[in-house]
Amino acid sequence: MSSLLTNSTAMTALQTLRSVGSQLSTTQNRIATGQRVATASDNAAYWSIATSMRADNAALSAVSDSLGLSAATVDTEYTALTTVIGDKDSGLTKLQSLLVQAKTAGIDRTKIQADVTQIQQQMKSTANAATFNGINWLSTTTGTTPTSFSLVSSYSRVGGTPTIGSITVTTANYTLYSSTQTGILDTVSGSASVDTINISALTDSAADQTTLDGYIAQVTTAINSVAASAANLGAVKNRISTNSEFVKSLMDSVDRGVGQLVDADMNAESTRLAALQVQQQLGVQALSIANNSSQSILSLFR
Repeated sequence: MSSLLTNSTAMTALQTLRSVGSQLSTTQNRIATGQRVATASDNAAYWSIATSMRADNAALSAVSDSLGLSAATVDTEYTALTTVIGDKDSGLTKLQSLLVQAKTAGIDRTKIQADVTQIQQQMKSTANAATFNGINWLSTTTGTTPTSFSLVSSYSRVGGTPTIGSITVTTANYTLYSSTQTGILDTVSGSASVDTINISALTDSAADQTTLDGYIAQVTTAINSVAASAANLGAVKNRISTNSEFVKSLMDSVDRGVGQLVDADMNAESTRLAALQVQQQLGVQALSIANNSSQSILSLFR
């Protein structure tokens, strides 16, 4: 039946054109954003998961930055410790050899003390300079320097419960000088500390030779203690480096996971776009034909 008021063919063509237009708009939006789930209305479940994972990645990024800061701090302290240990020309190693040399009968210990004093001052200067971002573990002040530091090392979330891992560093394990003279180099043992050893007044007497033996043993103990502290920091340094690499890999993994959930397949979208554009053109043509069909009614009244 031909009807002047109702054109079923045109209505069908219009509905098809609207559907194609809606799909075309969705496809164009995916191409523009690069995502098939850009908003919660696209897919509420995937959008929620992706949003949480992006938040986790932001936290992991903060952990990565913190690890970088921690690595720089540990490296500063480690470098200072190895400098204090020194070699045959500096540090505790040189101090030990000077004290052994001072055991020689008839030697001028006043001149040796001049070298000892310079080494003592250099070691203290090195410890005081081992500061990074206002933190110094080698030269501490009671009440000002914390007894321990927590270096953020990891972040994880199970359900809605976040867990932040950390590496705890005890300051006393690395302190060379302290305001209470309890550090490795300023703790008094016998009559002096490593920092205050003075041999200028010693002679070849048996008592003074015994005193020298005590000083040598004291410096040897200090070398072992500082070396143990440096080894401990080296282990912390390696752990930070390992964690840093792991966090970076984990961030990449999370990014890939989010991409699998929300990223658009551009190959598929480009193919769909071409098909929908053709369908849209055909829909417009079909609607035009349907609209023109009503013109044939006029011929009935001629």
